[in-house]
Amino acid sequence: MSAQNGLMYYFKWAFIVTFAGLALGALLGWRMTGTASGTATIFFICFVLAILEISLSFDNAIVNANKLKTMTPAWQRRFLTWGILIAVFGMRIIFPLLIVVIAAQIGPIQAIYLAAARPEEYARIMNEAHLPIAAFGGTFLMMVGLTYFFDHEKDVHWVRWIEEKAARFATVRGIEVAFVLLLILGFSRALEGPEASVFVHSAIYGLLTFLLVEVAGGLIDASQQALDTAAKGGLGAFLYLEVLDASFSFDGVIGAFALSQNLFVIAIGLGIGAMYVRSMTIMLVEKGTLARYRYIEHGAFYAILILSVIMYAQSLVHIPEVITGLGGAALIGISLWSSVRWNRANSELVGPDGSKL
Repeated sequence: MSAQNGLMYYFKWAFIVTFAGLALGALLGWRMTGTASGTATIFFICFVLAILEISLSFDNAIVNANKLKTMTPAWQRRFLTWGILIAVFGMRIIFPLLIVVIAAQIGPIQAIYLAAARPEEYARIMNEAHLPIAAFGGTFLMMVGLTYFFDHEKDVHWVRWIEEKAARFATVRGIEVAFVLLLILGFSRALEGPEASVFVHSAIYGLLTFLLVEVAGGLIDASQQALDTAAKGGLGAFLYLEVLDASFSFDGVIGAFALSQNLFVIAIGLGIGAMYVRSMTIMLVEKGTLARYRYIEHGAFYAILILSVIMYAQSLVHIPEVITGLGGAALIGISLWSSVRWNRANSELVGPDGSKL
C-alpha cells in the first residue's frame, strides 16, 4: 500500500463506524428513555467515550505500530480485521460480561440480563473487580515498557540519563522482573488484609502472562520461520498485540462505568474509539512516522510506564481517567516536539521525507 495515501484512506472505516455507532447510540437512547433529551444524553455519552478511548490509546497505537512494522503484510491485514473484532466484541462486550460471570458466580445469560435490566448492580460488580484488573493489567504494561528500555542493543536515547543506564544494565538477566516484583511488594504493603493478597496474586498472574506470551510468541514464530523464512512476525506477534491491546483496554473499560452503567452504550463508545486506534496504527506503519520522528516511540513507552504505575496507584486512590489520557498524550506530544527539534538540528542526517540517511 502506498505511503502517500491521505487521511481519508486510513480513517474511512473509522468514520463509517462513528456515524453508525452514534446513530445506534441515539436509537438506544430513544428506546431507553423515549425522550429527546434522553436520546441526546446517550448520544453525547457515546461520543465522549469514543474521545476517551482515543485519548487513552495514543500510546497503544504507537506501540502497536512498533510491533506491526515487523509483521508480514498478511498478518498486518489480519490484525486490522480479526484484531478489531477481538478488540470491540472481545474486550468491550465479552470481557466485562466475563468479569461479572466470575465475580458474581452466575451464568453468561444471567450476566447479560443483569447488564440490560439491572445496570446499577452490574456496574457495582465491575467496580468491585477493579483491584485485580488494575494489578494484572498494570503489571503486564509495566513489563512491556521496561522491556523496551532494558535493551542493550538500543542506541537511540531520548532521556539519556535514564535510558543509557537502563541499556547498560540490560545485560543483567531478569532485571525487569526483579524491578516489577519489588514494586508489587511495595504497593501490596500499602493495602490491608485480603486486598493485599488479591493485588499480589493478580499482579503475579499479569507477570506470568507477559512471560508466557513472550515465550509462546517466540516459539510459534520460530516454527513458522522454519517452514517459511518469510513468516517473520506472524501468529506469535499477533497474539502479543492482542494481549497488549487487552491490557490497555482494562482501565478504559472500568473507567467508562463512571460515565454510563449501560454495557451497550459503553461498547458503542469504546468500539468507535478502538476503530480509530487501529486506523492510527496502520497509518503510522505505512507512512513511516516512527522512522521520521525518532523519539515518538520513547514517549509512548514512557506513557505506558506511567499508565502502569497509575493502575497500581488506583488500588489505593481514584485517579480520573482524563488525567491518564492527557498525561499520555502530553508525553507523546513532547517526544514529537523533541523529534522535530532533532531533525532540524541534524538536517544533514535526515532525508526530505524525514527518514534517516
